[in-house]
Amino acid sequence: MNLPTDFQFSQASLQDYVDCPRRFQLRYIRRVAWPALRAEPALESERFVQQGTAFHRLVHQHIVGLPVERLSSAVNDENLRRWWSNYLESPPLNLPPRHYPEVVLSAPVGGHRLVAKYDLVALDAVRRASAEVDASSRAIIVDWKTSRKRPQRRWLAGRLQTRVYPYLLVQAGAQLSAGQPLAPEQVEMIYWFAGFPAEPERFSYDAAQCEADGVYLTSLVEEIVGLGDGGFPLTDQERRCRYCLYRSLCRRGVEAGPFDDAEADDHTSADLDRASADLDRAFDELGLGDDVDLVLGLEQIAEIEY
Repeated sequence: MNLPTDFQFSQASLQDYVDCPRRFQLRYIRRVAWPALRAEPALESERFVQQGTAFHRLVHQHIVGLPVERLSSAVNDENLRRWWSNYLESPPLNLPPRHYPEVVLSAPVGGHRLVAKYDLVALDAVRRASAEVDASSRAIIVDWKTSRKRPQRRWLAGRLQTRVYPYLLVQAGAQLSAGQPLAPEQVEMIYWFAGFPAEPERFSYDAAQCEADGVYLTSLVEEIVGLGDGGFPLTDQERRCRYCLYRSLCRRGVEAGPFDDAEADDHTSADLDRASADLDRAFDELGLGDDVDLVLGLEQIAEIEY
């Protein structure tokens, strides 16, 4: 099986494969564009994705130094205003001082590249005299979640993101810490929920978990690469098909699943990743950097094609 020449694995693509190999094949190998809805009602589902994208952009602009007053004055959506207020009043506490928002890291895994774009990586300061990272210093990954339901820890622990992000930070985080590698024990991942700011979920990391993740991710990539064109079966968990664009193509139903019954952040994570990528591409085309003094309203985001 030949992947596209520009293909890089990510937590989203690996999650697609684990959830349904057929979905991975259609989305990433055949690159099939299928005109279907992810959830009903369509307008509510789409607006929720737009709100999540706008929240991520607001937080990013705040971290890079834009004034809170200016950002707050541009928020005119009720749900977004509530999330933004929660972020300002109850942000993740005791983060290290050096912040890298929306940083991209990659490393070779199984003969291919594995890439991740982090909402935020926070590191303790490097000692100037020796340019070394103290063994007691911390490297904390923060991922902003705008899911309407608070996901259970067990569900989050089973997501590829919880394995890929810490593993890649250990493998490639030296570029953020003066060339000094990070030890797994220094890494922690925090999911911070905009709707539940007092209930973040934290995952510590260690050498044993890092080794296990490396073995698992390598085997997963090698398994995908080794499959023939007919080796991508449909998932046997048909509930997932209700929120998949390809359900009618795979003859797994026509109607989208109800938005209110969607599992927390399950069907929206890929939409948010795609929306974020579209925004970044639009900014690049306009010649605007990540620290651009601009707040996108929901009306502007709605004009971007998914």
